[in-house]
Formats: sequence, structure tokens, C-alpha cells
Amino acid sequence: MKLQRFAHNAERADIVEPGKPTYEQLGGRWQQEFFHNENPITLEMGCGKGDYTVGLAARYPERNFLGLDIKGDRIWIGSTRAEELKLTNVGFVRTRAETLLHHFAPGELSEIWVTFPDPRPRDRDIKRRLTSPRFLNLYQQVLRPGGLVHLKTDNEPLFDFTLETVQQRPGATVLAHTKDLYATPELLPHAEDIQTHYERRFRAEGIPIKYVQFTLT
Repeated sequence: MKLQRFAHNAERADIVEPGKPTYEQLGGRWQQEFFHNENPITLEMGCGKGDYTVGLAARYPERNFLGLDIKGDRIWIGSTRAEELKLTNVGFVRTRAETLLHHFAPGELSEIWVTFPDPRPRDRDIKRRLTSPRFLNLYQQVLRPGGLVHLKTDNEPLFDFTLETVQQRPGATVLAHTKDLYATPELLPHAEDIQTHYERRFRAEGIPIKYVQFTLT
């Protein structure tokens, strides 16, 4: 199945991956050469099967959305769903999160979503957390001034780590946060009540969903 999916990915125009001429060539030109419009771009880091990326694209046709993940078989699922919905404002980038600057120019993105990432609980893996200072530095470079970053997670230590890291960062501002999103309905419009596979599972298990929204400049 993976080999079949990889073969499909190689033929799909909405997937940018190693081996394609567009790979690492679209920085600064995503709007003009990929989406063919001037609409703002939102990126989901570690998009997995693309539930959130595709959900946002379906809800906001006036915006562009990209999902980034290293797993090609997962991206295939998101691409297939986007194709079924006939969405033209969504795409996928198969690459590692730390290569962000290879793919996007300064200020090219309007928003970044981080949805249910691996919490990397060991201290030696702090730098691999998608809300560590290392990644916040990358986000700050590719986001426009005032661009939003959103985190949704089931993991309280990751939520606490993120909140503390942002609060201690010069120039950053926490705009909203909660340890129980669905008990804080006034934040749902900010957090988007689109649910990933993991979010549905965690909610079914009674695990509160944590959310934080912030800017880096």
C-alpha cells in the first residue's frame, strides 16, 4: 500500500516532495506558482493525515492551506480527501519540520497550526518539541509580523512548557489559552472546532484539550 501511495504522490500536483522540480524551489512564490492567487497562507506543522489542513481549507476557500509532514503515506490520505472535496486551496509538503526555511521565505506565512504533536517528554528531546525555542525561531522568520501560532494538545506538560516558553520570549504575546477548550466555548472560534483523529479519540477518553494562541512579534 505504501508503494502505491508513494507512486500516486509522485503524480499529484498538490504534493511537493523530494524528487520533484518544485521541491525547495517555491520559497517566496507559493502564492503565485502553487496556489495561483494572492490569498494568505496557513501552514500546519506535522499535519499527519491532513484532517486539520483539509478541514480548514474546506471552511475557508478564500485562504490557502499547506500541511507539512515527513510521512508520505499519511500525506496521501490528506491529498486524497482534498481531491474528493475538489479543493484547490490546499497542498502538502513532505519534509522534516526543521527544514522550514528551505521551503518558505521570510514573512510568507500568515498562520501556523501545531495540532497534537509528539510531546517529546524526555528532557534530552526538548529541542525536538515543535514549540521549543528552536522552532519558535523558525516560525518567527517565516511568519508575517503579527502572524498567529496555534497549539492544540492533549498533553498538559507540553501545554505548560509552551505557555512558559512563549511568556518568557521577548516580543511574543499570548493571546488566548485554556486547559479545557471545550469548557471554554468563547475560544472555540479561535481554535476551530475541526477535530483530528487524535482529538476525537482524546475527547472520547475524557481527556481535556489544551489550546494556546500567540504571536511572536
